Amino acid sequence: MFQPKYIINPKVLENIKRIGILISELNNRRFPKIIFVELERSARELSVFSSTSIEGNPLPLTDVKRILQQAPAHIRDTEKEVLNYNKALLYLQELQLQGRVEMNPELLKKIHGLVTEGLIEPHRQAAFRAEPVFVNDPRTRKTVYLPPDHSDVLGLVNDLASFISLNEKKLDPLILAGIFHRQFVIIHPFIDGNGRTTRLATKVLLARMGLDTFNLFSFENYYNKNVTKYFRAIGLSGNYYELLDTIDFTAWLEYFTDGVIDELLRVKKELEKTGNNLSIGLRPEYEIILKYISEHGAIADRHYSALTPRARATRSLDFKKMTTLGLIERKGKGKGTYYVKSERLA
Repeated sequence: MFQPKYIINPKVLENIKRIGILISELNNRRFPKIIFVELERSARELSVFSSTSIEGNPLPLTDVKRILQQAPAHIRDTEKEVLNYNKALLYLQELQLQGRVEMNPELLKKIHGLVTEGLIEPHRQAAFRAEPVFVNDPRTRKTVYLPPDHSDVLGLVNDLASFISLNEKKLDPLILAGIFHRQFVIIHPFIDGNGRTTRLATKVLLARMGLDTFNLFSFENYYNKNVTKYFRAIGLSGNYYELLDTIDFTAWLEYFTDGVIDELLRVKKELEKTGNNLSIGLRPEYEIILKYISEHGAIADRHYSALTPRARATRSLDFKKMTTLGLIERKGKGKGTYYVKSERLA
């Protein structure tokens, strides 16, 4: 049975208290749903960019945003990584909304399958590794860590999942999420895609902090600011079996909770900035369109043209912008095109 060694020292305790205060402050703020939709989209873009960048994806944030908005048909592997991570984020968000998230090996394999689809051999997708792996230093390319033997992976993952299940109501969600994050990296259960899978699964556990504005939160962003520090904090050097009795999670929990604070402060700043500029996402033409949809169920360009003197090209841009923001959804084709309100604003 997995029994991690750690101490909730003054630093970790202070961080947990501060996180609780920040979450309470954020949950007490009230803004129009339209504002949250825009900030949620921005946070998802940041998460996708940060988590793939940590693994060496060279695409800048501007390209990540473009790819997520356009979803090009013919893509390179770097673009596929971006689309895969976004797909996994949306999948987990839907599971959370349905209250169907249970941290178990099957969910972990599902996440892995989503992030690696089309990037590794099909028989290795959504499957725990059946061979040894070696973790190399990205700078020297020399092996620095030998993870557990593949024959032990399933047992170690099951032990970790059991630890999460047994302690959900006993441990602070931050401690639980932090321990899971590092132990999963230590196990290294997949041949590739371990980092992205870990960060997505950890995001699910962090959602249990009670943060109503969780979809505005991108904890991956903190790690991407200093990738070397992240790898140093989470990694091990040597052979897993020789290190097993010396692994201590305390220093990692300090770093982990520091990261949560850093990201919560970013979210708070963004909300305050947005709160002082309510024109973001609340432009008059958006309100006209949404009001018409609320009253009639849908809107087409012919309806919009009767409500505003805006030129046809400008009206098309309004629909495109609102679709990109996730405020409305396009239906039909050609002259039969119309728009309905996004389910997220319902």
